[in-house]
Amino acid sequence: MSQLLHTMIRVGNLERSIQFYTQVMGMKLLRQSENPEYKYTLAFVGFGEETTGQAVIELTYNWGVDTYNLGNGFGHLAIGEDDIYARCETIAAAGGNITRAPGPVAGGKTEIAFVEDPDGYKIELIQKSSATEALG
Repeated sequence: MSQLLHTMIRVGNLERSIQFYTQVMGMKLLRQSENPEYKYTLAFVGFGEETTGQAVIELTYNWGVDTYNLGNGFGHLAIGEDDIYARCETIAAAGGNITRAPGPVAGGKTEIAFVEDPDGYKIELIQKSSATEALG
């Protein structure tokens, strides 16, 4: 059986990104490694390890590169939440940037919110109880 292991995003400040994903989004720093020969550092964050069936995020920091053009091909990361309303309050209190307040999608019942990470990546929070509405 195949399994989605991780999504990689390039970040301009690794410590700032680790702080955001752990302190603001509530993930854990699972592991980190440096490659001095090729001048990059990887940090994996998530709610659980890939070995437990969880998909994680690989934060890639290329030494000396502090910004990226995100382009228009990447959409967002999506995270299922038990209560997006309370989660957004927690994220905002921790200094996170809520770019779309929680509520139903236009013309639908699925409840979502959007958060932006320090590099500008969008994170969609989806109310688990209404998540299956979007799968049809």
